[in-house]
Amino acid sequence: MFDNIPKLERAVIVGFGKKGGNRIIINEHLNELSSLANTAGAEIIETFYQELESVNPSTAIGKGKAEEIAEFISNNDIQLALFDEDLTPAQVKNLGKLFDVKIIDRSALILDIFARRAQSLEAKTQVELAQLQYMLPRLTRMWTHLSKQFGGIGTKGPGETQIETDRRIIKTSIQKLQKKLLEIDTQREQQRRGRENYPRFALVGYTNAGKSTLMNTITDSGAYVEDKLFATLDTTVRSFDLPSGKKALLSDTVGFIRKLPANLVASFRSTLAEASEADFLIHIVDVSNPFFRDHIHVVNETLENLKIINKPAIIVLNKIDLLEDKSLLNILEQENPFSVLLSASRGINLSNLYAMMQKFIDEFSQNIKLILPYAESQLLTKVYEQSDVVERNDSDYGFELTLKVNKEQKKIFNHLFSKYIVD
Repeated sequence: MFDNIPKLERAVIVGFGKKGGNRIIINEHLNELSSLANTAGAEIIETFYQELESVNPSTAIGKGKAEEIAEFISNNDIQLALFDEDLTPAQVKNLGKLFDVKIIDRSALILDIFARRAQSLEAKTQVELAQLQYMLPRLTRMWTHLSKQFGGIGTKGPGETQIETDRRIIKTSIQKLQKKLLEIDTQREQQRRGRENYPRFALVGYTNAGKSTLMNTITDSGAYVEDKLFATLDTTVRSFDLPSGKKALLSDTVGFIRKLPANLVASFRSTLAEASEADFLIHIVDVSNPFFRDHIHVVNETLENLKIINKPAIIVLNKIDLLEDKSLLNILEQENPFSVLLSASRGINLSNLYAMMQKFIDEFSQNIKLILPYAESQLLTKVYEQSDVVERNDSDYGFELTLKVNKEQKKIFNHLFSKYIVD
């Protein structure tokens, strides 16, 4: 009856850091790794942590701690050791010999989760590229695995020859995937061109903060929602109606997390371009998480690394219904001037978010004046479609129009209607 239920891999978590670290923060990081492991299909049996004066270049952790963990692994049928920090190829190799189980560091675990969650061709391509880039410098311990993966090419040659063969195979695959992503990016760029007429908002935030839930609440998009990290990877773009009656676009992007692998961020740049090209960001934060301020910092840091900076942003303080200390609400609003207290799942204060979005559009848009001759009346429909007409007077000279436009719309009008624009 239960034969189809996948068997969880029994795992231990291993963390290490410099002496004197904040144990509350350390425990939160290890708990997050445990959540990542659960998402990937592992059962955490035990957690180990060691404070170090310096990281051991051979095994990361000290010899005594490594022997202690090895003994626990041997006595408790453990199949997997998960490390919260990234390991060097030599450390993985040495720990693998000592523990005699799979050794996976944080980056490899996140890449594995992304590979499991990827649904679209774009997401699968992005993840595969990131995995190969991660794998390339680690071939000294992986070449036998790779020879099987790539159909056994050169499997009878000596180890170093096989490593070089695998390296060439991976480099060739990386080039093909990069080319494929460029083609996908070109297609996405063409899709985005048709959206320039509308104000664009992009949801960003820490993973599992509630972005997809808010997306569904606002646009009724039916985006996949699950109480797990990285439940969705693909960008979704949907339209919705603003209080003014005008349409706007909302895009949901992949969630961020601390220590997100650099290769993965680089591979997902085309997906994250929706956030880069949006007029406004909606930064959604799970305020029921005790470490939400740290999450805000991680998201802002990641956006800065992606060069998505100086963009107007609304802070959505989500899951207020799960916040035990309600006295924090006033403090949170004071800390974040452009913020909205919200429960996306229950629709609490949704009208406040709509009002803030409309306010951002009104405050960050520009007015331009246009005199359209009556002989060009066929262009009037296009003007109404591509802007917000604030005022219209039918004068002796033609249609005198005051338009509210965003940055992209202004570019369009400067191109299409330059001779009719009044300074």
